[in-house]
Amino acid sequence: MLKVKVSAIGNSMGIVLPREVLARLRIGKGDVLYLVDGPDGLTLTPYQQDFEAQMDAAENVMKRYRNALHELAK
Repeated sequence: MLKVKVSAIGNSMGIVLPREVLARLRIGKGDVLYLVDGPDGLTLTPYQQDFEAQMDAAENVMKRYRNALHELAK
């Protein structure tokens, strides 16, 4: 468990994440994080919740239109 403090940042509130956490999440300045509400509470993640579904849809399109995409890539 990691303890972080909520601080005033201008007219907003925020937390500062230690470098170790940033490295573990593989994020840096300007990256977007998502708060996901789950059965165990909120989770902070750099991944969109529906990303896997989007990738499945993209793979289906790529398989279906393989020849057309190949021609467009030329």
